[in-house]
Amino acid sequence: MRDVMRDRINAALRAAQDAGDKRRCATLRLVQTAVKDRESAARENGKDGINGDEVIDILQKMVRQRDESAADFENSGKLDLAEQERTEQAIIREFLPEQLNEDEVRSACEETVREIEAHGLRDIGRCMNELKSRYPGQMDFVQASCVMRDMLRNGNNDNAGSEPVSEVDGKSAN
Repeated sequence: MRDVMRDRINAALRAAQDAGDKRRCATLRLVQTAVKDRESAARENGKDGINGDEVIDILQKMVRQRDESAADFENSGKLDLAEQERTEQAIIREFLPEQLNEDEVRSACEETVREIEAHGLRDIGRCMNELKSRYPGQMDFVQASCVMRDMLRNGNNDNAGSEPVSEVDGKSAN
């Protein structure tokens, strides 16, 4: 998958160069550099490069960074820079899998809780691992973690007989 993603990025860069799209070229070069840097670091640590999931993680991080930067620019009245960040963000998103919307994330969380019979916050790690394996790169796992935490904290997990669990000590609150 890593090579497929690289090929897509390289092809997009060539097309942008042919079209003379400087913003797109610059953004795609930033993506290439970020991937190469992570791969170089992995090799220094004895790994054989990075996999496709790690490339997706890099892209998601780049999207989040641009979202934060755009918000900062908007708050400081620098709308042209905010627009530039949003444009870069859209270019990077082209290489990410289709993202689940908020309702789909909630539904996936509910389904996961039900299927692995999670009963409280102590099961959040298992739930998140399951979500990550089922939906790699398809959702914001920070958002999913918040949804999952609320579900498990409030006992909204459709498990009959489950008791609310105290977040402090992990014991039943009853």
